[in-house]
Amino acid sequence: MRRLVPRPALAVAAVAAVAVALIPLAYLGVRVGDAGWARISEELFRARTGELATRSLALAGVVTTSCTALGVALAFFVTRTDLPARRLFGVLAALPLAVPSYVAAFAWVSTVEAFEGFWAAALVLTLVSYPYVSLPVAAALTSADPAQEEVARSLGSGPWRTFLRVTLRQVRPAVGAGALLVALYVLSDFGAVSVLRADVFTPAVFTSISLGFDRAGALVLATVLVVLTMLIVSGEQLTRRRAARYARLGGAGRPPARLRLGRLRWLAVSGLVGTAGPALGVPAASLARWFGEGVSRPGALSGLATAAGNSLTVSAAGAGLTMLLALPLGLLGARAPGTVAVVLDRLAYLSHALPGLVIGLSLVFFGINVAYPLYQSVWLLALAYAALFLPLAVAAVGTAALQAPPALEEVARSLGRRTSHVLRTLTVPLTAPGIGAGAILVFLTCMKELPATLLLRPTGTDTLATELWSRTSVSAYAAAAPYAALLVLLAAVPTWWLSARTGVLTRAVRGGGS
Repeated sequence: MRRLVPRPALAVAAVAAVAVALIPLAYLGVRVGDAGWARISEELFRARTGELATRSLALAGVVTTSCTALGVALAFFVTRTDLPARRLFGVLAALPLAVPSYVAAFAWVSTVEAFEGFWAAALVLTLVSYPYVSLPVAAALTSADPAQEEVARSLGSGPWRTFLRVTLRQVRPAVGAGALLVALYVLSDFGAVSVLRADVFTPAVFTSISLGFDRAGALVLATVLVVLTMLIVSGEQLTRRRAARYARLGGAGRPPARLRLGRLRWLAVSGLVGTAGPALGVPAASLARWFGEGVSRPGALSGLATAAGNSLTVSAAGAGLTMLLALPLGLLGARAPGTVAVVLDRLAYLSHALPGLVIGLSLVFFGINVAYPLYQSVWLLALAYAALFLPLAVAAVGTAALQAPPALEEVARSLGRRTSHVLRTLTVPLTAPGIGAGAILVFLTCMKELPATLLLRPTGTDTLATELWSRTSVSAYAAAAPYAALLVLLAAVPTWWLSARTGVLTRAVRGGGS
């Protein structure tokens, strides 16, 4: 097949996008190199570093495993069964994505006495992260052609065996992509693990840098995080290569039949309620308890409105820049697959697991020494968001481009249309829904980002996240509650839209075995 867009053109634009994501790694390389091998080896071979690495990997492993099991189960019940009020549960299953990890952590800490440590962090991170798995898996289950499952059923396979042996294999790429995002999110999270006093990499890096007594050691620890990220990303790539590919057997897609749960219906409902309760109920109850007192403070409403406006502004700038950079990278992987596309895609993930503080420091260095006009501007913060969240946007663009039929672009090229015209009039419009979903997800994540925003926001520009953190860090929960509530409310709108995009709100054919 003729390549629709010249590979060199896409590759050059994609390399430029990845270069932005690699700015923090370049900063790490320079600063760690300045420390010298003696200092590096001293930090690397300390028992403390091994303990932090083991504990961080264990936390990522526990949370990723829990989120994968929970996310797949939730997606299955809301898309493939006759679950009562399944559309309500579909929305509820996505809403924890709107709750920042530090909001959930401070809600639990202010509600449950002595709630801290490794397992407390694992619980909170699981409750706020499982939508990273449930949303893509629900979308994959909704759009999957049921023909292969019908063939398996016609050969005598029962509904549950068909799900385990056929359906799960069809959605395996979505499961792997969601699990990868969860693992990297846990490695990079600062808010929840700090509030809950979990002794992992990110609080150790933050403490060393913020107190100023061991910046070189902190950056060596951050480099270890990059190595761990490389191992995780490489492992996910290996499972992707080994995964089977399933082609659509028929023409137009048909909605899958829903399995009748029978006596299991109310057990499933109980399980979903038991998940939504801790994930949404505890933060909601905690915020409600403190909200009234918080908004009654003098000047609270004006400060709240200013912080909300700043959050929307910087998040929109970050989402726009990130999607602009992600477009060539996503199209390269979909339209010109190969070694170059794979390598660039994997490189884009490396900064995603770095603590936001390290991203912030690297962009401060970049702004002062390379791009001084950007220093103390919203666009330097947007650049940090792009370095952090480029993988989210690339995944959305790439998935949309793979689903768009390339035959239309081939026809346009055969009629003499120029590449730029085909890209502008066909490729981008065909991928627009995926680009929109990616932009919403990046916008939502930018609103919740804390460390990079704390370090890079222009002087006098406070957001909902920074105002919330400044109050919760001194246990001023009543003053923090209005900021937390508004942040969650604003984030809930795009989260609802993302859940609607998965197809869980649509009606489908009933049927199937019990």
